[in-house]
Amino acid sequence: MSKINLKFPDGAVKEFDSGVSTLDVAKSISTSLGKSAIAGKLNDHIIDVNLPINQDGSIEIITAKDEADALEVLRNSASFVFSKAAKEFKSDLSFGEKQSSDDGFYVDTDSKSGQITVDELEDIEKMMSKIIKQNDKIERLMMDKSELETMFKGDDYKTSLVQAIDAVQIPVYKMGDFVDFGYSAILPSLKDLKHVKLLSVAGAYWQGKSSNPMLQRIYGTTFFSQDALDEDLKRRQEIKERDHRTLGRDLDLFFVDPEVGAGLPYWMPNGATIRRQIERYIIDKEVAWGYEHVYTPILMNLNAYKTSGHWEHYREDMFPPMDMGDGEMLELRPMNCPSHIQVYNHHTRSYRELPVRIAELGMMHRYEKSGALTGLQRVREMTLNDGHTFVALDQIEDEFKRTLQLMMEVYNDFNITDYSFRLSYRDPQNTDKYYDDDDMWTRSQSMLKSAMDDLGLSYYEAEGEAAFYGPKLDVQTKTALGNEETLSTIQLDFLQPERFELTYVGSDGEDHRPVMIHRGIVSTMERFIAYLIEMYKGAFPTWLAPQQVRIIPVNNKLHMEYAEDIMKKLRDKNIRVEIDDRDEKMGYKIRDSQTMKVPYTVVIGDDEAADATVSVRKYGQKESVSENADIFVDSVVADVANYSRQNG
Repeated sequence: MSKINLKFPDGAVKEFDSGVSTLDVAKSISTSLGKSAIAGKLNDHIIDVNLPINQDGSIEIITAKDEADALEVLRNSASFVFSKAAKEFKSDLSFGEKQSSDDGFYVDTDSKSGQITVDELEDIEKMMSKIIKQNDKIERLMMDKSELETMFKGDDYKTSLVQAIDAVQIPVYKMGDFVDFGYSAILPSLKDLKHVKLLSVAGAYWQGKSSNPMLQRIYGTTFFSQDALDEDLKRRQEIKERDHRTLGRDLDLFFVDPEVGAGLPYWMPNGATIRRQIERYIIDKEVAWGYEHVYTPILMNLNAYKTSGHWEHYREDMFPPMDMGDGEMLELRPMNCPSHIQVYNHHTRSYRELPVRIAELGMMHRYEKSGALTGLQRVREMTLNDGHTFVALDQIEDEFKRTLQLMMEVYNDFNITDYSFRLSYRDPQNTDKYYDDDDMWTRSQSMLKSAMDDLGLSYYEAEGEAAFYGPKLDVQTKTALGNEETLSTIQLDFLQPERFELTYVGSDGEDHRPVMIHRGIVSTMERFIAYLIEMYKGAFPTWLAPQQVRIIPVNNKLHMEYAEDIMKKLRDKNIRVEIDDRDEKMGYKIRDSQTMKVPYTVVIGDDEAADATVSVRKYGQKESVSENADIFVDSVVADVANYSRQNG
């Protein structure tokens, strides 16, 4: 019998008979390892524990302790069992794509008799439990591609998936009459598949294309222990409570309707108020820090984006150009930098003017696929809090530090504390996609690192995350869904001043090339507000809340005059306040105010009207307190002026 050599993680190499399985290898090491082995990893590919190995390679034995790999196998198994149970539950069910990940698993389904509903998940779970308890054998077989095509004839989804596989024979898994394919590995026994939860249903286009049929995506998860499952469900509940899409709907902040344009948010009055406050805040802040705010068109000649390099590097993310019929090609702008370059270039610049700081709330458009769109976080139209500073070489570090200090001041006002700094460099092993100037990259990356060290700020370095024109500092945050997002960025750019031939007149009377610093303090309005919704859990601080005070008269006829007097005092101080004069019970009105997360709920009755007081209940508190009306007005004004910070 021929022999093979397998290399273990500790570097040891052992000889085995060809055809040995991962289970055999595990048993040769120890009986206990053989009992706990659930899969193998051959040359970094997960394989079934019983799959014969006929080649040399590196091997790892996967047990439940190898969390990521073990969970993938466990979730593959759950996906398989779900598919079998769902097929028994609804016999005409068809299956599309599926995936196991670090967040669980999903299976896309379709049915002519009606899609699986969320109310039916519990029944399917019970059927899964029955299958798991029976623990029938799951066979791994090799089937001819033509045989599978015949088996799934009439199922357009499965047929398409089979035809996409470039192989004569395809590995499949069979349990009874049920056959499925497309798994890296499945558990040798279902005894470990005890803690499964089907989570939710959602629509998903077949293969992610909006022109294709809409399928029903079933989400689930599973763990090796009930404690781990319970902890994950608790985490998911927290995510659900913070999800900006859900809160945006419940608080009537925004909506996105695919029928009128996927990825194009409509801002309702509440959301528009929040956005307007942020826009006013950031403009005033930047003007105070020396920026000149401008307005520039959202359309630009395509040649500008060819000069800047965006057409070369980001063409797939740009909308198709519009032919104006006379040779002019206009492009919906994906970036604002070429626009601000035109503003800089409109005048002859002197070294005495530098740094020149130009800022704008600039609307941009990105050609995002439908499947990538997510609430406000991934959209097709966005407004970026954009800024570009044009500096001399010897001003780079000071301007970088100054920009970072502005950023930190803004974060403090919004009470943003959970973030990390990432210095994003070019990939030294793959420099083709970057501006070709080794000296520039070495010098500019060193400048950013030196500035961060001087400021005493912690950061991590990431090769391959730079823009094509220069290195950058990214401020990274986590969304409620657990995804990492870039909240703010500062980027050095030596390339575009060169391509657009930007100059300034130096003290020697000669032309010199400036360096461009791109920066976005609070990202796009869409992404930033999504982040704030999730961070605040929808309970915006008073200065940002769409409605800051809600006044509830106990009796509209008896107490309305006093309520209107209090409202006028608040409005005279630019406080956003409304009177709830609906014909509803008092308890309902108070609960509704809390549900809408209004910072201050004010109740006015006989005692308050007689004593010139108000009964105030702050959001999140169960008890109300009585305050002098004028003192209350002053306290709300102070709350707003202090950006609702707790530290006074």
